[in-house]
Amino acid sequence: MTVTHMTGGPSVHFENVGLSLGGNTILDGVNFTVAAGTIHCVIGPNGGGKTSLIRSLLGQMPHTGDIRICWGNDWTMGYVPQALEFDDSLPMTVADFMAMIGQRHRPAFMGLKRDSRTLVENVLARVDMLDKRDRPFGSLSGGERQRVLLAQALMPSPKLLVLDEPASGLDKAGAAVMHSIVQELSDNGTTVLIIHHDLGIVREIAHGVTCINQHMLFSGDPQQELTSERIFTIFSSSAKAA
Repeated sequence: MTVTHMTGGPSVHFENVGLSLGGNTILDGVNFTVAAGTIHCVIGPNGGGKTSLIRSLLGQMPHTGDIRICWGNDWTMGYVPQALEFDDSLPMTVADFMAMIGQRHRPAFMGLKRDSRTLVENVLARVDMLDKRDRPFGSLSGGERQRVLLAQALMPSPKLLVLDEPASGLDKAGAAVMHSIVQELSDNGTTVLIIHHDLGIVREIAHGVTCINQHMLFSGDPQQELTSERIFTIFSSSAKAA
């Protein structure tokens, strides 16, 4: 990964990105750009390599080609995974979980420092989870966990926010909260990269869209690229292949 400096929020450039595992091609020749300060959605059929692309961006998977992030002065990044593996028997509250994430140099059992407590309460309030701060994290529903994961990604406020199907498990109200936060962040200059499966939402919130099925199939303005005929062809072909 190459890092370049520029003023304003970061842009992200995927240049001829490829990835193979066990002799199987996962990604091949993926090229597109996420413009600074925009909401960019990645779509495509299941197994098409979307999550692998995100993990390559995060430095979690080896890849060929180049992924360039053109940062400004603030290098803060937030990440929301599709799901979190967690031992439900652990005696950890939501506040403990947030303390573990937000205070890496202070044991979670010591609780939150006063300044950290204010920050945690603010981000939990933004995702409508403040009233559950003392609930055991293991007792939360899948949608509630996603809200908490979004909250931790906002602490501190990121300049680049990466989300891997964050609406999975969220009810309608939770999804609305998440999309509202994403739009607010983008309005304030944050670059947002989202793997999303709801094409109606993609048309509504995204400034750019890229469709991947090992290769990049198309990339551009959602209003122009997301035609009914194109989407039907991509996803119906994938279903037949499966």
